[in-house]
Amino acid sequence: MNDRALGVLEKYDIEVLRSWKGRSAILCETKTGIKILKEYKGGQERLLTQKKLLEKIKEKGFGNVEDIIPTIEGELLVKDEEMNSYYLKEYSLGKECNIKEPRDIGTVTGQMALLHIAMELPELIKEKNLQPYSLPKEYEKYNRELRKVKKYLKTKRQKNHFEYFLYKNYDFFLEQAEKVLEEVNHFSQEFAEEKLLSKGCFCHGDFQHHNALTCDEGVYIINFEKFVVDNSMRDFSLFFRKVMEKNNWKEEVGQMMLQSYQKQKPLSMEDKLQLYYRLNYPEKFRKIVNFYYGSSKVWIPDKNMEKLDKILKQEEEKTRFLKNNFKDEVLHKY
Repeated sequence: MNDRALGVLEKYDIEVLRSWKGRSAILCETKTGIKILKEYKGGQERLLTQKKLLEKIKEKGFGNVEDIIPTIEGELLVKDEEMNSYYLKEYSLGKECNIKEPRDIGTVTGQMALLHIAMELPELIKEKNLQPYSLPKEYEKYNRELRKVKKYLKTKRQKNHFEYFLYKNYDFFLEQAEKVLEEVNHFSQEFAEEKLLSKGCFCHGDFQHHNALTCDEGVYIINFEKFVVDNSMRDFSLFFRKVMEKNNWKEEVGQMMLQSYQKQKPLSMEDKLQLYYRLNYPEKFRKIVNFYYGSSKVWIPDKNMEKLDKILKQEEEKTRFLKNNFKDEVLHKY
């Protein structure tokens, strides 16, 4: 973000005392607190819905979320001289959740559950005529892409070290992905879009440690740009997977997260089914494959090899955790 973006701040009823660059944003100190200016690539209507969602969350008692600030003329989006769009939000200076620190993890997980309670808003979904996310359709798309890349690797004559290692382990993860999709389709009623609409659940859409700040007011949740109508386990599985990968799928860490969440919002059997399959799907492998196939393939970062090697080493611990905490209970119940 260039300094010329600062010029759009003149359209807001704020006095900037000082400013500094953040992660793809500009932070501003004002007399009414810290604000953050970010570039926006989405549409006006989605931003309006995002603002309404944040307002509804606060009305339901969860106050520690950002807010979008309108201009003097009441607009949510402003453009600079190059016609780039920006928007201004409230911000709270805080420390990102430390996913190696149990106290941080437990606190944030509990707050996520409270946020999900506040995001049960069927009337807003109906008002905005929003369409729910479909996990089976998404996994069908992912699996088609995985099969496509496997075919590419198979026909490639000269493979570098990473490609050879990737191809050697490809079938294990592809079979896992196909099995998850098969079983998700078997439980089609539990994953039905109609059920999501009737429950009226929103998700943050990108709930990870970067977006959960510990500050004086408690845990402050930011960056709702990827909000979506979906089962709340979408958020929980994303955060859960990230924490567990960083902690080598330690049993006590996962059980602590499950307890922290359920202390505020008990998991239904449907939730457990959703969480089990979202965690069981080889998402990290898919992302490595996607990054590889979308790259130039001339130079493969060493980090990709390290990530692939890590998920292979963690697979046994992950499988054991899911079996001990989900598989028997979920599948026997259904």
